[in-house]
Amino acid sequence: MNHQPPPQSEADTLLRTLHERPQMPLADWLRAPAHVHYQAFRMADPPGQRAASRKEFQLLLETLEIPPETVVLRDTFGYGVKKTRDGERLIVLWQAHTEYYKYQSWHLPPPDRGGVAFGPLTFPGYRFPDTLLGTAVCRLDMVLTPEVSPPPRERLRALLPGPMLYGSRILNDHTSVFSSFTPDDHGRERYWITVGASSLHPSHLKDVVDAVVRIETYYHLLLMQKPLFSAAIDQVYKFEQVHLKQREIITDHIGHADARTLQRWLNSLTQDLLKTNRMAGRLHFELSAAAPYDKIVHATLASLAEKPIESYRPLSDYVLSGITGVAEGYQQLLKRVDTLRSGFEGVISIIRTRVDLLVEAQNLTLLQSVDKTTKSQVLLQHTVEGLSVIVIAYYLSGLMGYVFKGLSEVGWLANYNLASAIFVPVAIGLAFVVTTISRKYLHKKLAGEPPAPVPSPANRKQEEEPPRGESERKQEV
Repeated sequence: MNHQPPPQSEADTLLRTLHERPQMPLADWLRAPAHVHYQAFRMADPPGQRAASRKEFQLLLETLEIPPETVVLRDTFGYGVKKTRDGERLIVLWQAHTEYYKYQSWHLPPPDRGGVAFGPLTFPGYRFPDTLLGTAVCRLDMVLTPEVSPPPRERLRALLPGPMLYGSRILNDHTSVFSSFTPDDHGRERYWITVGASSLHPSHLKDVVDAVVRIETYYHLLLMQKPLFSAAIDQVYKFEQVHLKQREIITDHIGHADARTLQRWLNSLTQDLLKTNRMAGRLHFELSAAAPYDKIVHATLASLAEKPIESYRPLSDYVLSGITGVAEGYQQLLKRVDTLRSGFEGVISIIRTRVDLLVEAQNLTLLQSVDKTTKSQVLLQHTVEGLSVIVIAYYLSGLMGYVFKGLSEVGWLANYNLASAIFVPVAIGLAFVVTTISRKYLHKKLAGEPPAPVPSPANRKQEEEPPRGESERKQEV
């Protein structure tokens, strides 16, 4: 029987992806001496450029003619290994992070050859691609030697450019790291790393390199935003000054400002709020990661267990002097922008409340005017009704006067003037009854009348079409 593996659920796939890491058979590959080039690039559009960087790495593997059987490629990391007949080895690693992607190129010379030197990698046929995505974050040139004791200061002074040398023992007493933090002619910062007896442990070599590149990468990511930070500081200061002046003017004049002035203030403040929101969105996008980056640098420095070396300044002095207060300054700027935005929103809310009060006052005045008009109409209606009773009674009395006069001529009525006089109160009563009944009938009819139905589109179309004659309907049939 063929036993097929059970299908994996989405949860199992997710867990496997979360725990997946770029694993390498370090014990078979890494050794000292070694020459390492490191490059990191910040992506302007991470969702799109992350996939493009993967394709770029695939193209690099093809250009270097790395055998497919020594290539491992995942969504966000990969590596390839190439080995010559004499034991010389090239290891190229790629990894994409949230904001940047990086390359590590390890050149391991044959065991019988001498040491390695700074500069381009001397592996046969190695050439790094010229066209890269994103902005360069940092470039490092690291030499790992199996020496036990640090080299003489004069030798390092000749190898490391720059006015100041920094050096420390890290992780153990056999590992020393030296650098001047000054780019060379190729734009790379140089690191001289002595691993001593630790060179027998390949994983230790990778730990040292990973710690150095982690510090350098996040150190530069923090400092790359300083130009944006400086420009934003000036812009926020100008906005704050304008906002303070606006608040003083509005506070002094809002009590007697008319609708036109309030509208002008609203337009101006709304424009400033839009500009502030746009600036706040960009600053949050660019600077919000500064705090975790700062923590990564400090945590990595703490994990190195750094020990000073005589006549050298510690590595942490240079790193911490460059980033101390930077992340906090970024966060304070974000808070100032948020405070400025809340101030604009608060003043706009106050002006809108003032506008609402003016509108309510106008509505109240209009309602009072309508109430007076309604009362006048009621009085006029009562007056008209009274006059109507008099007019109806007058006409009834006049009509009955003719009737009484005719009866008097015939001899059926002795005195028609007396009868007409007696009929006047009756006519007034009849006129009053007729007026009252008519008013109640109209009120009842208006109160019980259903609202007019809204015609549907089909009925409206039928109503709009003119009626057709019998001959037209027969022709259609």
